[in-house]
Amino acid sequence: MTRLRGVDPFAELWARRTTFEFDDETIEVLALPDLVAAKKTQRDKDWPMVRRLVEVNYLAHRGEPTPEQVSFWLQELRTPQLLIEVVQVHAEVAQAVVADRPLLELATPEHLETGALGRALRDEEEAQRDADAAYWRPLREKLSGLRRQVRR
Repeated sequence: MTRLRGVDPFAELWARRTTFEFDDETIEVLALPDLVAAKKTQRDKDWPMVRRLVEVNYLAHRGEPTPEQVSFWLQELRTPQLLIEVVQVHAEVAQAVVADRPLLELATPEHLETGALGRALRDEEEAQRDADAAYWRPLREKLSGLRRQVRR
C-alpha cells in the first residue's frame, strides 16, 4: 500500500507539494491535482470531497486563471453548472481537452436540462470507482491469503 492508484511516485509528489506557512509551523501537503487524483477511490465519502475541492479552487481563481488551472478544471470539475461555465469561457482549451474527457462535449445547458451531462459525470465516477476496486483487488486477495496462513 505504498503506492496510490492514479498518482505519481512520492518523489514527484513531493516536488509538487503545497506548503502552508503558519506563525509557528510549516505544513507540507499534496498539491491539489495530486490530492484530487488520490481521492478518486471507491469510497463514497471521497467523491463529495473531490467535487468540493475543485469547486473551491475554481471559484477562488476563475477571475484570472493560469492555463494549468483551466486545464485542471476541465479535467476535474464535477459540478455540471461550473463545468458548463468553464467550457463556455475557455472553449478553445476545452476543444483540446475533449479527447481526454469526452463528456466535455455534453457541457452545454441543453445537456444539463436533459440530464445527459449528469449521467456522464456519474458514469465517469463509476468507472473510476471500478478502476480503484480492480487496482486494490490483488492486494486484498494477497492479504486475505496471508491471514488464512497465519490462522492455520
